[in-house]
Amino acid sequence: MNQRDIYITEFDLARLRDVLKARISAGGRDRDHLESVEHELDRAHVVDPSAVPHDVVTMNSQLRIEDVDTGLETIYTLVFPSDAGIEEKKLSILAPIGTALLGARAGETVEWVVPAGARTVRIKEVLYQPEAAGDYHL
Repeated sequence: MNQRDIYITEFDLARLRDVLKARISAGGRDRDHLESVEHELDRAHVVDPSAVPHDVVTMNSQLRIEDVDTGLETIYTLVFPSDAGIEEKKLSILAPIGTALLGARAGETVEWVVPAGARTVRIKEVLYQPEAAGDYHL
């Protein structure tokens, strides 16, 4: 996993830690992934919502990404697991792609491992970010 800076608010950090704690204690085959998410959170910069750069992917951000291999563009929203739904284009933060996107900035490429190898997407644009819009408690 690359070592880019991750910015997160105290509010989102607390909610994510609660979700992770519940999932890890429940056990299951995704424990390694959950622990890697926990590691990413441990090194994140906890900032005031007004200090989050406007082009950073945060919780509940809507972003336009491009699959580097196919050129296909899709708009997704990064959400907590309870709000996830692929039909609504809502990606769970606990899905490998969701974890990879958290903290990335517009213009960056993000890679994550899938059973067939690796996938890479480019973040074309952050269309909506709660912190930039002043929506601090989504």
